[in-house]
Amino acid sequence: MKRLFIIWLLALSTIVQAREIIPLNESWLFFYRSENTSDNARIVTLPHSWNTVPAAGLPVYETTGNYQRVLHVPECWASKRLFLKFYGAQSVADLFVNGRYIGTHQGAATAFTFEITDKVRFGHDNTLFVCVSNSYRNDVLPTSTSQNRYGGLYREVELIVTEPTAISPLYFGSEGVLVHPRLVTDDKVEGTVEVHLTAQENVNNYLTLEILDSSGRRVFTKRQRVRIENKPISFPFAINRPQLWNPAQPVLYTVTAMLGESEPIDRVSVRTGFRSIGTEQQGALTINNQPIRLNGVTLYHDTAYTGGLRTAEQLDADLRQIADMGANALRSAVQPHPQHLYNRCDEQGMLVWIDMPLHRAFLSDIAYFATPAFEQNGIVQLQEIIAQNINHPSVVMWGLFSRLRMNGDNPTSYIRKLHNTARTMDPSRPTVAHSNRNGALNFISELIVWKQELGWQRGSADDLTIWRDRLRQDWSHLRSGISYGGNGMVGHAVASEQSLPEANRMPEDRQTRFHEEYVRNLQNDSLFWGVWVENMFDYGSSRRMYGVDCQGLVTFDRRTCKDAYYLYRALWNHRSPTLHLVGKRYLSQNGRRQVLRVYSSSGVPQMTIGTDTVAMTEYAPCQYRTDSIDLPDRAEVRIVAGTLRDGFTFPAGFAPAQPKPQGLLQTANPQSKD
Repeated sequence: MKRLFIIWLLALSTIVQAREIIPLNESWLFFYRSENTSDNARIVTLPHSWNTVPAAGLPVYETTGNYQRVLHVPECWASKRLFLKFYGAQSVADLFVNGRYIGTHQGAATAFTFEITDKVRFGHDNTLFVCVSNSYRNDVLPTSTSQNRYGGLYREVELIVTEPTAISPLYFGSEGVLVHPRLVTDDKVEGTVEVHLTAQENVNNYLTLEILDSSGRRVFTKRQRVRIENKPISFPFAINRPQLWNPAQPVLYTVTAMLGESEPIDRVSVRTGFRSIGTEQQGALTINNQPIRLNGVTLYHDTAYTGGLRTAEQLDADLRQIADMGANALRSAVQPHPQHLYNRCDEQGMLVWIDMPLHRAFLSDIAYFATPAFEQNGIVQLQEIIAQNINHPSVVMWGLFSRLRMNGDNPTSYIRKLHNTARTMDPSRPTVAHSNRNGALNFISELIVWKQELGWQRGSADDLTIWRDRLRQDWSHLRSGISYGGNGMVGHAVASEQSLPEANRMPEDRQTRFHEEYVRNLQNDSLFWGVWVENMFDYGSSRRMYGVDCQGLVTFDRRTCKDAYYLYRALWNHRSPTLHLVGKRYLSQNGRRQVLRVYSSSGVPQMTIGTDTVAMTEYAPCQYRTDSIDLPDRAEVRIVAGTLRDGFTFPAGFAPAQPKPQGLLQTANPQSKD
């Protein structure tokens, strides 16, 4: 196998004209630092983690793992430059080549690249050694999170081979070609392309910029002689009568930068789309000057079966389910997802908010350390996030923080530094913050999303109207969105909870009723530019009870959609109708006398119980309920709306009604109290 690999590299080297990108995901040896030797190392394929499958109730293993492999570098590459690009290492990685230190990267979810040219032996085998740690550190963000940190080289690695003069792969892990639209109208797009060049000595060369539309037609080309001094070149461009990107028509362009006089010695192509993003004072976000309301979900980073290792197929499936529910936006919580997800969002018109990892998950955590090392790491991670994702038209905002508190060291001045960094690198997108506290923090970002828990931890969901009216009266100048969510476990029906302590109960029905009341109070409220549901899927959290954060609308294994999922599908999916009888998993445990609830986007559903027709009334948009009724010992419930059918057959005999967990949300309608 080694001989075949060497022959393959030699064959590639004979056809390299500009740059070559070679995957390096196979044939890695893995062993823990605590093993002291690689004698018993396991052969692994990247992506890889040492916490592949999260175990309920068990902590995630925090340690240091070593990855080692041999890389043969052909003698004919002696005139080339070599770079190693890592698409993700959780969370701190140190790279060595032939035992010589190359560099360190601190941050779990952004790509990074190191040049290894002067450390390799051409014509020989070379040893790559990567030391990866997923332990918490006070100088690497996030220092507070509830999501599992699985560790490892959990995304791909590749070798980039270029000529001595090249488009740089070193600029914050990006492609080195960043598109900056300055003017976007129906008639014209104007902007600059920022091209990062690198040379081993200052030289002159020709740089060509070419832009193709979605059909492959050239709409712009320009060539100019440039002085390469290891600093970026700003290349102006203009396109007449452009096809603008928007969620309904996600039109993409290809931007190519080519370096070379007669023949290209390097070329890099990126995809992008042209659209403007605006923020109106009265709660509206605009795309190309057209108001758009964001119906979004928060998306975390793992699954029950593969932990933090996400394949392209898994990401595609998640995106399909988000789109099926009718959401038009997603939030990458805490940190960015793999590039594949954003490529698909570009193609499908899904809007994206990417968080940087300044986040507080638990009150006891310290999320902000007022140290130079902490602050610099946060700045660098934000710069990496922006540089690596700036070309994605689907990405419409940069998240600065989530749920910070104003106790201890005051982070306000640091948040302002982050905001200024984002605006300097990318003035075309707004910044956003996710806040559950009052204070000066909320007045820095251009957009603010309020994390609201009324009716869950305290008060009633009807108190939302009081809070909303106060917000409109006193703080309407803030461009506000809202996020909310509550725990709900599919297995926690009333009867099955009797053996659980009160504090351990997380019945799905409580989550369902919470969401019902929130959408009743918030649906289409013009005060908010967006609504963000937490979360789309349950995610692994060894710090939470049962090892899972169960605020998702879909279970951790993606197999079961909770009732609240169908509520949002009925409200948001305007392409495919929804009909859903609520509570089929636990209705038979609630006693004879009940109020039955249905979600329908096809008008008032017709319900029959046995041979009897039962009247239903509209409680809120897409929500229908019966009066309190007595069910027979064996009841076949059927609902019909248009061509849709749903139903449930109760088993003979009912369990006695059980007391509801403390704090279960009660609605304002007396008939809803079953």
